[in-house]
Formats: sequence, structure tokens, C-alpha cells
Amino acid sequence: MASGGSEHKMLFDIRGRRKTAVKAVYAVLAVLMGASLFLVVGPVNIGSLFNSSESSGSAAKQFEEQAVGIERKLKKDPENPDLLLSLTRAQVNAGNSSVEIGPSGERGMTLGAIQQYQQASQSWSEYLEATDEPNGGIAQLMAVTLFTLAEYSRSLPEAESNVQAAAEAQQIVADQRPNLNSLSTLALYTLFTFDYAKAAELKAETLKLAVSKSQEESIEKQFETTEKRARELEKTIEKEEKARNKAKQNGGTTPESLEGPNALGGVFGGGAELGE
Repeated sequence: MASGGSEHKMLFDIRGRRKTAVKAVYAVLAVLMGASLFLVVGPVNIGSLFNSSESSGSAAKQFEEQAVGIERKLKKDPENPDLLLSLTRAQVNAGNSSVEIGPSGERGMTLGAIQQYQQASQSWSEYLEATDEPNGGIAQLMAVTLFTLAEYSRSLPEAESNVQAAAEAQQIVADQRPNLNSLSTLALYTLFTFDYAKAAELKAETLKLAVSKSQEESIEKQFETTEKRARELEKTIEKEEKARNKAKQNGGTTPESLEGPNALGGVFGGGAELGE
């Protein structure tokens, strides 16, 4: 639970050289997921998914207090799936309320938002262990939340873990609501878990639901572009793992080139910033 010091909760050194290393890679996923939504429903106002910055402070506090109240109840009934579901929702809402939204709908991530998302991730994991029938609506919410955590992870292994969890949450959504949007999003998430065969199968399912030739072409093009980037990322991860293992064997530290803000910048370009 959020108050228990879970493995998902961590402190961010937003002043350090590593703050953009992983974000430089995973920031591209936000664009790709947005494109997936565009295929189905047209332009999406990202700001509409979050609370207005004018009242974000009070709203975040309200949801945080709600989460604390639920946690008190969970102390008496720690495996209650309804309480765990409510806690997950409250923590995500608290995180969303802490995100700063610009005039054009751009998101300004904050440390407080990330911490709430981390707590929601832990609560979601506990909820999945406590239920045999996960809620599809919250699964959709967590897929986006976990993806966001991947974008702002401090290391590649951590980012990989969050992407995998996001794909698993999206799988729940696709199983319960198999449509063009849910399947296309799942296909893109799956590419970044490096399970290319499964991703190809999901793409094939998605294409069956396309309603026009142009939509089919858009899906194919997006999938091709995403797969290329996923394979580049996979190579980068393998390179870093080899460098880390070599450094460990030699009793040294990981080369700075694989830890600094430019470690992955050459793959996709710049990343997003994390505010106070």
C-alpha cells in the first residue's frame, strides 16, 4: 500500500545528469499512443484527461486524504479487492491532479504526480492479486499510468518493468473490450516489451477491425515505425547491459556515456522534463 514503503516508491534526483536518459527514449511512446487514439476518435485534448491546474492543488489534497482514509480501512481488511480498487483510483486521481496542464493541453509532470503514480502501481499490483476479475476501466487507467511511469523511470530496467506492466493492464482492457483502439494500443505497448511475434498477431487483429483502406495504411505505417524504434531500443538496452556487466567484472562503474542525459538521446531525440 502507499504508506508501506513499497518497491515502487522512490526519490527522484531531478537535478542529476540522469534525469533525461530514459525519458529521451520513452517520451516517444507518448506520441505513438496519442497517434493510436487519433486513428479511432480523432484529435484528443490531453488536458481533458487531467484536472485543471487552477484547482489541482486542492484536488490533489482531497484525493490524497481519500487514499489515507481507504488505507485505514485496508489495515483491517488488507486483501479487500474493492478497497484496493478504490485506493488505486484515488492515487491515480491524486497524481493526475498534480500534473500541470499548459494552455495548449501540454502536460508538465511533477514529482508529486510521479510519487502518486508509484503508489497506485503498488496498489494495482495488490488488487490484481486479490481479484480474479480485474476492472476494465481501472485497467485502462493503469495502462496509461504505468506507461507514464516508464517515461519517467530512472533506469532502463525500471522502465522496462513499467512498460511490461502497462502492456499487461492494456491486455485486460483488450480482453474485455476488443476494439480497434484497445488492440492497436496493446500492439504498440507489446512492441516495446520486445515480443514482436505477439505484437504482429495483435496488429493482424487490429487490421481486421479497420473500416477503410486509409485506416489500414495508417495502422501499418505506425506499426512499422514503432517496431523500428523498439528494435533500436532493444539494441541500446543490450549494449548497456553488456557495458554494466563488463564494468562489474572489472570492479568499476558503468561508463558515464550510458548514464548521462545523452546516453539514449541519439535513438529518439530529447526527452520530457520533470518539474518540482
